[in-house]
Amino acid sequence: MSVALGRDSLGLGPEWTRRWTVTWRTAGDEVSCTVRDLAHTPLADGTPMRWFSWRRAQRHRPSLQFLVSTGRHHGAESLEEARLLLVLDFAGGLVDVLSQPLRLRFDTATDRRGHIPDFLAVTRTGIWLIDVRPRALIAPKDLEAFAATAEVALACGWHYTVVAGWRDHVAAAVDVFSSQRRPLSDPLGLRPVLVAAAREGGTFGELVDATPFPPLARAQLLHLLWHRRLGTDLNRPFGNRSTVIDPAGWA
Repeated sequence: MSVALGRDSLGLGPEWTRRWTVTWRTAGDEVSCTVRDLAHTPLADGTPMRWFSWRRAQRHRPSLQFLVSTGRHHGAESLEEARLLLVLDFAGGLVDVLSQPLRLRFDTATDRRGHIPDFLAVTRTGIWLIDVRPRALIAPKDLEAFAATAEVALACGWHYTVVAGWRDHVAAAVDVFSSQRRPLSDPLGLRPVLVAAAREGGTFGELVDATPFPPLARAQLLHLLWHRRLGTDLNRPFGNRSTVIDPAGWA
């Protein structure tokens, strides 16, 4: 979503990158620098600025999400954040991710504020700062903080985005694929058969039914979809009638 509406109230005068500061944690200590020096800082080696706590009657649901890409668990403060971690894991190219990576102190027209982005994701195509907030819960103060974070990312040569929601069928499909994301053996040799069948064209249901062991083939096909060995169109709800393709055949 666009954060341009929050930019007008920011204190972006001359030398703002020397006035705005960033703090992060590493080896148990807090370290700070100006935004001007942030791009040369290995933040992914740090630890979260906030700890993930559980207590009775809290309104959000923190959790630890395991990512195949990193081989580790990563903290999330809500179901929406956990869903984003799952999508990052599925999208491919993820090298590392840090939850609650830094605290930004920035100037507005009236005061000085702080903000902690939800994630810093290191990918093979660049670094992303990411905030997660359902669209209905975004207030004007949030837009201001998001716009400030976007300016910091731009100054560092990074990317920034606010994840404000997902199409329901996309989130559901990624969740289904993730059920077979961990290492999976193939003693019956079903994967080559499924890949060859996908090159000829067919739906998910047709591919699994064409094998001698459809229930096992279903698990193998989901594994191939998660690891992007095969592909499908997520612009539509995923199911047995979804067409499965071999991306290598389109190169």
